[in-house]
Amino acid sequence: MAKELLPFYQDLHENPELSLHEERTSRILAKALEKEGLVVTYPFAGTGVVAVLKNGPGKTILLRTDLDALPITEQTGLPFASVKKTVSKNGTEVGIMHACGHDVHITNLLGSVRLLAQNRNKWKGTLVVVGQPAEEIGQGAENLLAAGLFKKFPKPDYAIAFHVHSLLPAGKVGYVSGPAMAAADSVSITVKGKGGHGAIPHESIDPVVIASKLVLDLQTLISRERDPLESSVISVGSFHCGTKNNIIPDSCQLELTVRSFTKTERNRLFEGIKRKAEAQSTSAGAPKPLVEISSEGTIATVNDPSLIAQLVPLLQIGLGKEAIEPFPPSMASEDFSYYGEQGVPAAMFFLGSIQDTRMKKLRKNGKLPSLHSPYYYPDVEQTLATGIKAMTTIVEGLLPPH
Repeated sequence: MAKELLPFYQDLHENPELSLHEERTSRILAKALEKEGLVVTYPFAGTGVVAVLKNGPGKTILLRTDLDALPITEQTGLPFASVKKTVSKNGTEVGIMHACGHDVHITNLLGSVRLLAQNRNKWKGTLVVVGQPAEEIGQGAENLLAAGLFKKFPKPDYAIAFHVHSLLPAGKVGYVSGPAMAAADSVSITVKGKGGHGAIPHESIDPVVIASKLVLDLQTLISRERDPLESSVISVGSFHCGTKNNIIPDSCQLELTVRSFTKTERNRLFEGIKRKAEAQSTSAGAPKPLVEISSEGTIATVNDPSLIAQLVPLLQIGLGKEAIEPFPPSMASEDFSYYGEQGVPAAMFFLGSIQDTRMKKLRKNGKLPSLHSPYYYPDVEQTLATGIKAMTTIVEGLLPPH
């Protein structure tokens, strides 16, 4: 099955599309699912795909794949590497690449559905297959749910998704019970001052100094105010001030990424960021800063512990105990979290994607690429073989024929 799907995967990899623009990708997936006998609704909520396969009485499982790619210029050297281009927010040309493995997810889902459609005697119930746009910007799941995903289609008893991982060898499946991927929030801080001549600083209020002190002070929210057993991250990824060396600017702009696993920690960080920003400005006699939390934030992905406890033994039997590994939670984020928030027991599994020998060689040379790297690519045949086997095992285990 994996080998026959390679042309499908390579076509997806060669023709990536950015978030909310996945027209070709979703159309290809819709046609492929329709060919397998599913009742397909396309487009749904923009560029989404929803397909249903009913196979007698039983429970309902949602199988989800993401569709979008990233604004990254591919440097893998693959014969089917993407050469697609787009214009970035700052007006420069940049490539488009499936650097997060969504092309693998799509292909893996199609292969699993194909096997399940061919072997309907092994399971009973309903599959709701979702091709979800805009995962990379944290909007796709919410858009689908707002459009009535759980009202216009059978509401699932379980939700399942796979995500490739570059640190897990191909042939392995990793699992996490409980919090698996962090909430991700973007915070913008505008530090205000009073502009003036760089040679006469006492007649100004320097926002560069205020912002610089704030960058350091924000880290005490992690090192001094956080429970050491809690996990969270604050990183300042962008710091912009001024136009010329001898001009003190009126303001500075900071852009932060904030990661956490619980609502309590998430809210603590928001409160602390605002408190620290206002304190630094007050200490300098500056105007109150503007602290804005982006609407693109994503909540933490939490795997239902009882569902994980049920599925791990099934996977160990289906793939072998050596293929199933506990895996540490990740500070990366995923909007798959929103399906679980609707009260549906949900589980996301990590799918190993780099062949063990290649991984060891890359590690030795210090060149093991992460996801979102222009150099990342999976050893796709082995990855798909494992993923398809794992996903079909889960469905057959949760939807037994008797």
